[in-house]
Amino acid sequence: MGKKILTLNIGAAGIVLAEYDIGAKTPALLKYGSAALPADIDAGNADMILVPAIQGIMREKGMKPGKVAVSVSGQMAFLRTVAIPMVGDSEKFASLVRGDIEQNIPFPIDDMVCGHQVLGDTENGDKSVLIMATKVEQVESIAAAVKMAGLEPEIISVAPVSLVNLVKANPAYSGECSVIVDIGSKTTSLSIIEGEKLYNRAIPVAGRTITKEIAQNLGCTFEEAESYKLTSAYVSMGGVTEDEDETLDRISKVCRSVMTRLQTEINRSINFYRSQQGGGTPVKFYLTGGTALLPQIGEFFQDALGVEVEFLNPLDVISSADPESVGSDVVLLGATAGLALQASGSADISVNLIPPSIVEAKKEAARIPFVLAGAVAFVVASAAWFVAQRAELAALTEESERLSQEADMLTGNERFNTESVQLFNAEKEAAGKFAKRIERRDKCLMRLDAVRKAIEPDMWISKWEEKTVEVAVPQPQNSTRHRRNRSGEEEKKKITLTEVVVRGWKDRTEALSKENNGDTIQKIIRDRLKKTLAFTEDGIETPEAPTRGRGGSLQEVVLKLQFKESEWK
Repeated sequence: MGKKILTLNIGAAGIVLAEYDIGAKTPALLKYGSAALPADIDAGNADMILVPAIQGIMREKGMKPGKVAVSVSGQMAFLRTVAIPMVGDSEKFASLVRGDIEQNIPFPIDDMVCGHQVLGDTENGDKSVLIMATKVEQVESIAAAVKMAGLEPEIISVAPVSLVNLVKANPAYSGECSVIVDIGSKTTSLSIIEGEKLYNRAIPVAGRTITKEIAQNLGCTFEEAESYKLTSAYVSMGGVTEDEDETLDRISKVCRSVMTRLQTEINRSINFYRSQQGGGTPVKFYLTGGTALLPQIGEFFQDALGVEVEFLNPLDVISSADPESVGSDVVLLGATAGLALQASGSADISVNLIPPSIVEAKKEAARIPFVLAGAVAFVVASAAWFVAQRAELAALTEESERLSQEADMLTGNERFNTESVQLFNAEKEAAGKFAKRIERRDKCLMRLDAVRKAIEPDMWISKWEEKTVEVAVPQPQNSTRHRRNRSGEEEKKKITLTEVVVRGWKDRTEALSKENNGDTIQKIIRDRLKKTLAFTEDGIETPEAPTRGRGGSLQEVVLKLQFKESEWK
């Protein structure tokens, strides 16, 4: 009997769940299904979004619960290839890798699940190391949702890496420079591979971009535009009028305009790879992802890039009992096939971002046999002691036996009562602590939600720090002096001040400013925060808005907030 595993690819707009037999030399596709997601996934709603979708596919396709390998979108992870000198022993090298991770990821390392793998040697003799990292909060929430659906996470990887593994496993891949373009719903993930080199970039031009521009061009709703895209859209090949139907002609030109922008970004990435990383000229492009199903998209990129373009077909690497039934779904199965390769141990890159909670749970499970053995030994020893005591008691007189039994019974009752009281007090104390933790968690979630609603979806929180400070007690409006205590000093009170630093791409914040009549990003966020009613009067300050990153590409906004202590809706 083969060894089966489920593979789950989680995208921005949908998921794909596939079952593979990885017992043979080549993984074999057994079953698969896909489902759309009603909303974007975040740490607070992963269970509500993912569990119904996963269980729906399992019921429809007759899949049984079991171990699962999961891939998340490249937008949820940090990927970078760095050159690190091989000095000292393995412990010293690991220390250098950790230092490089801390320098490269824009978040505290303790808040991240990190992994790395040596890809090979650079031309300078250093080690080329792939760094992968994602936020603990995100991966923990996804792992918890997957477990709620009845599955056991074994591997957590990133979709771009799974696609790279799939291409490298293809016997036709010769190691020459190739580009993988995964056009999803929210983001296009671009990966360039060349021998041991790997370059990855997330481009914010994808399927939703087409839908938004169709809605703007036709003056219809987003839902109507999405329906047009799925049923009638195709990529115009550049003619003045390509379709007698005016609506379809406009839609095709919108698709071409968006794909032209994507092609420009692809060229920029290739030029950066060649100039900054000494890469070669691409000889082949692989297209994949849901948006790759747009008619004529392959021909468009073939003409625009002047390089051989083909759709990434997992069936070139894996097997299937009924390949004809897969059809155009091959563009959806790439990441799941790459996960199957990693689960079978035949993937080129095998970094696993499994969260700490899963690691600890596996350690606990491994200790269970030893605990059981100890329990059995204790029971055997207790039984032997009991038999010996019975033999000794048989030699006593009837009266002594009666009194002894009576004393044992009284002692046992007393011990039972004492232990019961202690157990009750311990449970009561634990319940009180748990209630306080829930209260603190709810307050933290409400405050975090208030800030999240005030910032743009593509902005992120890079710092959250609470401080207790002393401030002067406000004087009444009709008073001419500050309030003072009996010692004559100015009366003060302690408040909790929360300093929050949010970041976003500067070009997006500038565009948002234009959309809001030139208001600064500080004012836009401050006005949104006030509408939440979560803060005290004058409890919102935005003292700074510096730029960060190379060339000032990141816009940072510093918020100093004083939350109300009472709850708000």
